[in-house]
Amino acid sequence: MNKDRVFGILQDALKSRKLLEASCGNISALLNTPDLPEWVWGSLEELIAGEHWEELNNRFFKSVEFGTAGMRGRTIGGVPTRFEKEGDDYVHAAIGSTCMNDFNVIIATIGLFNYCKFYQDTDCEFPKRPSLVIAHDMRYFSRHFCELTATVWSKLGGDVYIFEGPRSTPQLSFSVRYLKTSAGVMITASHNPYFDNGYKVYFDDGAQINETHAHKIMQEIQKLSYVDALKFLDVDLREVHTLSPFLDSVYLECCQDAILDVALFKTMKQTKIVYTPLHGTGSVCILPLMKNYEWDIHPVDSQLVMDSAFPTVKSPNPDNLETLQLALEEAKRIDADGVIATDPDGDRMSVMLKDRKGDWKLLNGNTIAVLLAEYRLNAMRNLELLPKDLSNLAVIKSFVTTPLLKSFAEKNGIKCIETHTGFKWIGEKLKDYEAIATQKELRSRGISLDYTRCSYKARRNIMMKDSTFFFLGAEESCGFLANDAVRDKDANAATLMFCEFIAYLRAHELSFTDCLDEIYAKYGYFKEDLLSFTFDGAEGFSQIKQLMSSYRNNMPKRMSDSRVLSVTDFSKPEARADADGKTIPASNFMLVHLLNGCSIAIRPSGTEPKLKMYLFGQSEVQSGDDLPTIKKEVGDRLESLKAWLKQDVAERTK
Repeated sequence: MNKDRVFGILQDALKSRKLLEASCGNISALLNTPDLPEWVWGSLEELIAGEHWEELNNRFFKSVEFGTAGMRGRTIGGVPTRFEKEGDDYVHAAIGSTCMNDFNVIIATIGLFNYCKFYQDTDCEFPKRPSLVIAHDMRYFSRHFCELTATVWSKLGGDVYIFEGPRSTPQLSFSVRYLKTSAGVMITASHNPYFDNGYKVYFDDGAQINETHAHKIMQEIQKLSYVDALKFLDVDLREVHTLSPFLDSVYLECCQDAILDVALFKTMKQTKIVYTPLHGTGSVCILPLMKNYEWDIHPVDSQLVMDSAFPTVKSPNPDNLETLQLALEEAKRIDADGVIATDPDGDRMSVMLKDRKGDWKLLNGNTIAVLLAEYRLNAMRNLELLPKDLSNLAVIKSFVTTPLLKSFAEKNGIKCIETHTGFKWIGEKLKDYEAIATQKELRSRGISLDYTRCSYKARRNIMMKDSTFFFLGAEESCGFLANDAVRDKDANAATLMFCEFIAYLRAHELSFTDCLDEIYAKYGYFKEDLLSFTFDGAEGFSQIKQLMSSYRNNMPKRMSDSRVLSVTDFSKPEARADADGKTIPASNFMLVHLLNGCSIAIRPSGTEPKLKMYLFGQSEVQSGDDLPTIKKEVGDRLESLKAWLKQDVAERTK
């Protein structure tokens, strides 16, 4: 089919409204690119000739967005062409302006390089070649995108480092800081479905890029076109450095800093833990770490295999109970003490434990965070690692993470910092704390401190004396961190932290429910729930925007059986400050408080086509004897609110 005929079909589809105007424009821009590879032209021709208009709209209704989370999209098309899939093998990433494919990866890398070069030439005392470290998980095309990114960077004149195989996201964050590179890129779509992939960008502090960096990188990207990508389509690794195992060993040492009571950890060799990486990168670090301590670890063998298709699960999200069925079966078979799962890129961890009745329960991220906080505070006090005055300690959590963490912090005299969702905000706070400490050292002692090379013990002492010691960071979506050498959530270190807690339970013959009830008696009873509404494709993107607009413009006066007390719309540029007095930036997020003590946070997901509603209920506890009644009352309130919100969303999306 010649080009004129293809354009004629596109125009007919546009006139008949089978094809969106934006889709038609983006397809035309690609078709007008000279010297397109055969697989690109052939894929477009096949989809157009087959009149796959819904597929074409989904692939081309917009350009892939680049923001503080980098970019993420389908790399496997809903309707793969014969140029993209040969038999059971995917040979080319899905072509499309919304997709994760060679063109979008190359253009993003050129934009990132240009920004890093500009930043270093203007903001650094001694300009140098831009440097980049890249890691990837085991998803479709992850290694290819890694090598493509490395090719672009080296050909543009930068220094670039890659690993010999898949590595986890927290190791990438650590490596940026350890190697002192200009930036880092992680090729992953975390726990998304198998057909997705992503490109997460980290800056020189090891945290995901902030709004300022993202905006300026996007400006560089917008200067580019498909033509700029053509000369980089062939992988060339001649000027690319492959990292040695030494960097793995340094990161493993960093993970072990998470262990507090080493004696307890070492003596509990009979504690049985079932572990699954869900076909992902977790086994690269976690199994070697556990073997160091001779723990009785039972991996789920069928899920140790790194497999892009995630063949044993419907979803690789460790927070879903059905995802952990094989691990649970093994735990019941061997009478294990706990189950631990990590997601494909090794940044999220979930846990299953037995309650006081002996029934297995999946703990949500809020529960894990609270149990870790209380255990680690008591352990650090017992080991005399903390001063009596804890005001220089900080717990950092997102607004949508349980308020119980805030109550825990306040009643122990610890500062609680609340941030928007995304560990980049926690990383930004850690950068602030580091800057305060290093500046004080320079002023008081004339020492230019290389904070990255300081031991964990040294950093803890420096921070408690000169700045704020980072005690724990947590997000409800199973993200945890307790070591500022890493600036993203770290499931590898979190696994060690929770294994220590499991050892504590075993040593004291306690269940996690015993510990939770003690926590509720001290800090109050808190319960959370989550509603998630998925809207796919071009139409879904519009529905999410309309829903957020609907709540902004028409918030109900009552929800369920309670009056709405207040609404905080974080998208409005009002002056708000965190516990450090730092301004909280605007964000597409709303917080609703009800008279009955419940509250709802409403926000679109930053990584998936979902609108999320986080539900919170709470009550003071005068006596532990009151807990059963309080739990039921708060639970009933949340269930009623949940049912009401489901109906309300259904009405608004008719």
